[in-house]
Amino acid sequence: MSSDNALPLAGKRAIVTGAGKGIGRSIALALAQAGADVGVTARTIGDLERLVGEIQALGRRSVAVTCDVTDADQVQHMATTLLEGLGGLDILVNNAGNAGSHKMLNHPDELWHRMLAVNLTSVYYVCKAFLPTLTEQRSGRIINIASIASRVGGRYVAAYTASKHGVLGLTRALAVEMLPYNVTVNAVCPGYVDTPMTDASVSNMVARTGMSEGQAREWLAKTSPQNRLISPEEVASVVVFLALESSKGITGQAINIDGGGTMS
Repeated sequence: MSSDNALPLAGKRAIVTGAGKGIGRSIALALAQAGADVGVTARTIGDLERLVGEIQALGRRSVAVTCDVTDADQVQHMATTLLEGLGGLDILVNNAGNAGSHKMLNHPDELWHRMLAVNLTSVYYVCKAFLPTLTEQRSGRIINIASIASRVGGRYVAAYTASKHGVLGLTRALAVEMLPYNVTVNAVCPGYVDTPMTDASVSNMVARTGMSEGQAREWLAKTSPQNRLISPEEVASVVVFLALESSKGITGQAINIDGGGTMS
């Protein structure tokens, strides 16, 4: 392994929400591999404990706390615990989220409220909890994992699309507000990523359409001009890039990772 002097994020402290599986797990490991100490949070303690062990095996500090990021009190407790454990914060990654689909005709109100809570209100709660630390030290990075659904509309995902459009709007508003504090705020917008959340989408498609699992995966892959699912590591590499000192001029941006499906 390279010496700490060769690691671009050596000495930095990062916090990743929704870190137990999928994209969040890959982001936490990539940040640690780049030299950062990493605090992680999710709802399942077993997933977090395994991740902490892997991060510590890289020679980094890691602290974990379970948290439902849709609960403001739990978020505040999580923030206090991780800030104490890491000794501060330089990089905040809002990754926690979920997906759900339904036709707008007879759309369940519960699904609407759940999508906004887990995908948008959670980002608001988490940013609110950590902004005092970042603004006081007048430096930092906030990186929100949005979705290509932040940029375009899609059938049967009105609630999810609205929530992710909201994440992008919040990202841009915060980017402007944080300019005086040298805190950059950006969004990463993946297409379909090969994660447990996409596995759930496949299962839903199989149940609703009668497709086989292979056909459902093929259909999702074809939403990308590259005819493939994005890997979690690809998303993680963009997060690391945005966290670098050399990326300090990038703020208020939405970076698509969808194989060229949306070029704007």
